[in-house]
Amino acid sequence: MPGERGVAEDDLVVRAGRAGDGEVTLLVESAGEPVGSLLVHPRGDETALVTWRFDPAHEGAGVPHRAVRRAVDYCFTELGLHRVEALIPVADTARLRIAARAGLRREGLARGAGGPRTDLVRVARLASDPTPDTRDGFIGVLNANLPTKRVISQGVLRDETGRVLLCELTYKREWDLPGGVVDPWESPASALARELREELGLDLTVAGLLVVNWMPPWRGWDDACQFVFDLGVHDPSLTGAMTFEATEIAAVHWCTREQARPQVPDYLDGLLGRLERLDDPPVYLEGGSPL
Repeated sequence: MPGERGVAEDDLVVRAGRAGDGEVTLLVESAGEPVGSLLVHPRGDETALVTWRFDPAHEGAGVPHRAVRRAVDYCFTELGLHRVEALIPVADTARLRIAARAGLRREGLARGAGGPRTDLVRVARLASDPTPDTRDGFIGVLNANLPTKRVISQGVLRDETGRVLLCELTYKREWDLPGGVVDPWESPASALARELREELGLDLTVAGLLVVNWMPPWRGWDDACQFVFDLGVHDPSLTGAMTFEATEIAAVHWCTREQARPQVPDYLDGLLGRLERLDDPPVYLEGGSPL
């Protein structure tokens, strides 16, 4: 078995202790004393699941993340694996921090994988990933582990009387401004122009930013940041030039705020009211209201 070899970093040594049923136990020593162990579960496709346990007395000395890093290196160099992953309870921030510092990148959430009420975060490192002590490796881990925020981009089309165009949607009861979710690596302004073409068949100029609104969690949706842009003043006959995307848009309506109020959620009612008296420069709102 590969127990004759080990990987050292300063006073830290990780070596194979025993193997059985395809599993490998990696023993961690610091200054010659045992401080923890890691269990590697190979899967037969050059991947493995790794779990670890450390003496609490050594957790604050930087031992765990260095040991996990060296154990992952061992899996690549000595066991010939190309991927090592771990599943960590979403509330276990200490273990998630260890994984990140060891170069394991967050990949997603396994809902209920730890039991009926326990979601697990899947983290992993590939043999081809830059090591976490390099610039590219550090950025890769940080980018994967930083929180993300949903971004929604919408626009305000007005007619000469000040009415606003609202979309009657096929998938929810409430009416909404035209627009949609911003794709990864897409700017909010570009996203709005794309959504107008896809859902309404319109090519319009996306002008200045009117407001940025933080939208709190709502009816099963996570929170989001909403960018609202000015789409200019148009004659209501513009409706006749629209081509609706059938799976998204049922109809459009030119509305005053009073006409829209029964049809829109509270946050959008507040936002429409704010737009009627919008200051310059653009303002920041939360839930459609100023702080």
